[in-house]
Amino acid sequence: MILELSDVHAGYGKTQILHGVSFTMESTEVLCLLGPNGAGKSTLFKGILGFLPLTRGMTLCDGEDISIWTRSRMARTIGYIPQSHVLAFQFKTLSIVLMGRTAHLGRYATPSKKDEHLAEKALETLNISHLKNALYSEISGGERQLVLIARALAQNPNFLIMDEPTNNLDYGNQVLVLRHIQALARNGLGILMASHHPDHAFQYASKVLLIKDGRLCGAGSPDETATEKKLNALYDVRLNIAEARLNSGQGSVKVCIPASQEHATLH
Repeated sequence: MILELSDVHAGYGKTQILHGVSFTMESTEVLCLLGPNGAGKSTLFKGILGFLPLTRGMTLCDGEDISIWTRSRMARTIGYIPQSHVLAFQFKTLSIVLMGRTAHLGRYATPSKKDEHLAEKALETLNISHLKNALYSEISGGERQLVLIARALAQNPNFLIMDEPTNNLDYGNQVLVLRHIQALARNGLGILMASHHPDHAFQYASKVLLIKDGRLCGAGSPDETATEKKLNALYDVRLNIAEARLNSGQGSVKVCIPASQEHATLH
């Protein structure tokens, strides 16, 4: 399945945020969207999901304009994990994951045994079955993020949009979540995720999109797209890309290093 954005423009009121964004992605791909704060990453996601009307352009799935789809069909095709998720009520994690089955239920239907089985299977896929009876509000930030991914898996979409999935996670939980993202892509899920860390693109993505001022300024493989020159222009800082040799002897990985403290700027 192919998801395609064609000349997408979007904004809020008279303020235009996105300007002619176009790209394609397929199932099994991990696209990492890099850009500074205010570049239009969240606006882009809202436009794809139909939360924000496009002022021009289209989002296509296998050539079909998804703006005419019902909300349930959209949910069966594209899952979404926001930056943060606060619940007003106490729910067990299994109940949170079970909410992902809503897209497959009728208006007045209740979850079946099959739906419960799929929710438990999603927890099992992410190795968090032991949390199913825990209260969502009482588990760690990393565990909450995995629960939200499990909810999206129970939704059984073809594509998953993740708005900064490692935001506010410690390093260990970042690695855990990103490894699960890679595994999901290998199993056929197309993933579009925003990140503030170029290293995530080098280590986990198959493609990179660079966005600044609402315009794509780069798209392609991490090695070809996330270059020093382009990242310097993207973030308005001087940085170097170095190769770190893996202890396992299985090659090396690229990492970003600030060029020097006196050239760093805060955004």
